[in-house]
Amino acid sequence: MGEARYDGIAEWYDGWRPELTTDELAALMRLLGTGDGRCLDVGCGTGLATTVAAELGWSAVGVDVSAELLPVARKHGLDVVEGSAHALPFEGESFDAAISVWTHTDVGDFRAAVAEVTRVLRPGAPFVYIGGHPCFVGPHSAFVHAQGTPAFHPGYRPSRRYDGSAPGVGDPEGLRARIDSRHLTLADFITAFAAAGLRIDRFEELSERDYPYLVALRARR
Repeated sequence: MGEARYDGIAEWYDGWRPELTTDELAALMRLLGTGDGRCLDVGCGTGLATTVAAELGWSAVGVDVSAELLPVARKHGLDVVEGSAHALPFEGESFDAAISVWTHTDVGDFRAAVAEVTRVLRPGAPFVYIGGHPCFVGPHSAFVHAQGTPAFHPGYRPSRRYDGSAPGVGDPEGLRARIDSRHLTLADFITAFAAAGLRIDRFEELSERDYPYLVALRARR
């Protein structure tokens, strides 16, 4: 990721986010599938998604800018390196797949990060992304624990940085109350993939709830 904003809360974060949600796990397994090539997990954090890729047979490598999150991933025997999503420390066309979970809300320039992922992918390789639904998760929507009906406020339109003072940060004990976040409109989110030259072949709004809080997609170089 672009900024080491999780340094200082690594121990808390590991306890707060011990595993992927059921929806995230199912989507990752379905869209990535099994493989035996190299798979890069961008913004790997403590290695939750990296572990899934390895269990699917991929030779998984994680990268994250937070030096304090990576030791947690290494405790699980994962191959992880420190580096920014804006300048991935890998050669071009050196991966057979890539994954990333909840990074568009963290990186400073998501379009640049997607371009970097595209650079290190081999032609035809998939990039699976899972993250918050831009329409229902953000500074404009109080959607605590993604339960019930979101309460909307002005502020969806501008893609921008926001902090704990935003009306959409409804959980005072949650992650966004501790670190700030990035909001992208749905248009800016999708455009990041198109601008990198990726072709989206799957796009899903996850869960059966009336208001989905997660999106997942698979794009190919």
